Amino acid sequence: MQEVPVEKPQSIDLGPRRSVAFIGSECYPFVKTGGLGDVMSALPKSLAKLNMDVKVIIPRYKCIPQKFQEKMEYKGSFYMDLCADGKQYYVGIMEYQEDGVVYDFIDNDEFFSWGNPYTNLIDDIPKFCYFSKAALAALNYLNWTPDIVHCHDWQAALVPLYLRTSFKDTNVGRAGAVLTIHNLRFQGIYDRKTIQYWSDLPGYVFNKDCMTQNWLDANMLKGGITYCNKLTTVSNTYAGEIQTEEYGEGLEEHLRYHSSKILGIVNGIDTDIWNPATDKLLAAQYDSQSVIKNKKANKKALQESLGLEVDDHKIVIGLISRLTNQKGLDLVNDVIPSIMDEHTQVVVLGTGDAMYEDAFRYYENKYKGNFCAYIAYNENVAHNIYAGCDALLVPSRFEPCGLTQLISMRYGSIPIVRETGGLKDTVQPYNLFDNTGNGFTFDRYESGLLYDAINRAKTLYFENRKYWDEMVVRDMNKDVSWQQSAKQYKDMYVELTPKY
Repeated sequence: MQEVPVEKPQSIDLGPRRSVAFIGSECYPFVKTGGLGDVMSALPKSLAKLNMDVKVIIPRYKCIPQKFQEKMEYKGSFYMDLCADGKQYYVGIMEYQEDGVVYDFIDNDEFFSWGNPYTNLIDDIPKFCYFSKAALAALNYLNWTPDIVHCHDWQAALVPLYLRTSFKDTNVGRAGAVLTIHNLRFQGIYDRKTIQYWSDLPGYVFNKDCMTQNWLDANMLKGGITYCNKLTTVSNTYAGEIQTEEYGEGLEEHLRYHSSKILGIVNGIDTDIWNPATDKLLAAQYDSQSVIKNKKANKKALQESLGLEVDDHKIVIGLISRLTNQKGLDLVNDVIPSIMDEHTQVVVLGTGDAMYEDAFRYYENKYKGNFCAYIAYNENVAHNIYAGCDALLVPSRFEPCGLTQLISMRYGSIPIVRETGGLKDTVQPYNLFDNTGNGFTFDRYESGLLYDAINRAKTLYFENRKYWDEMVVRDMNKDVSWQQSAKQYKDMYVELTPKY
């Protein structure tokens, strides 16, 4: 009998290997207050699958759940100079490993024993001066030399400055520095003398082209922008917007000066966590093949759980958001009386400014059975809204990337968004003439335009359900994972390091 040759599987070339240290103030599932926590979690895991050696460094806050604290392994400790007067502070290193990623936690009770990761600038400035320097000192102590140090937002923005000053003659000092801006509104601006004391950075960095905001204040994010090798934002559109007066938050001129190193890479979402086919929180799991049938079960369950009239023929519009002006809540507040009719239900989930919390409670009372104001943040309810509503509102004044519109598409809920930042990059406006697009959009920040976008959505939903359902399936099949974005990050890392 002739032996049949067995074809060997071809190995996949994942390209050159690089080592990257992520430094940031939060990371899911240990601690999360917003999108930064999601990125610090999902991006390193995606990079690990692309032959990257990845380490994540965050503070060891007391609020990190005990189930993680118990599994941390002590890796060593030392004392580090910090302030201008040479005072020494303890730096402990606790380690945890999962999904091919090493997580190192900087331990110091004096700075991280608070219940929450952020308190106020008076306390946060010293805390994150310490953290930025301690993270680099920990890398040296562990003798783990990264090709790239990738820091995030103002809380870690001093890392590039320390890298080129205090650590320039150490092993870690040869690393390239990447800084990602997740939200330019928050910059770490405080009294210059205070930041100069706590950081103990050289006096020459406190000038108008680097750290100095004005004669009295210093800006930590501005310093990081000056000293990093590459500056990334979480969408391509936002990369351009922040260089304008409207979105630049006072740094537009500085950003235009450094425009050659700005790169926009849109975020993805963790498609293992956000997967309606395996989501155990749903009344009925589904994929793009079964969404039309099984979404009805989730819609019914949502209506029942939130005290809405159970009626499959009504369109349910969801809103999951921090209740602040940035998120376009003033527009939503304006249009609610106009969009509420016998065919429409609205569900709001979130907390924030009292004026919006009270306004949505008022609407819940006025439109009983058709409006729900869930003034809290509940992960279970969020999953059920994504799965149970027909459309999701994201009418932000500005939105660096936005994750809710990506999750809503993954769950077959049609996004209604303003064309800004990552919303513009990820949601293609629906075109009735050729039945293309994956959501409904409006450009100028006006309540009348939001009202028009909602009405266009309602019209298609009620008058051409076939096209609506096709858009639902199209959205669910859209790649919103980190895969493509992670490849862009890896390409950037490779460009910033020597070819071996």
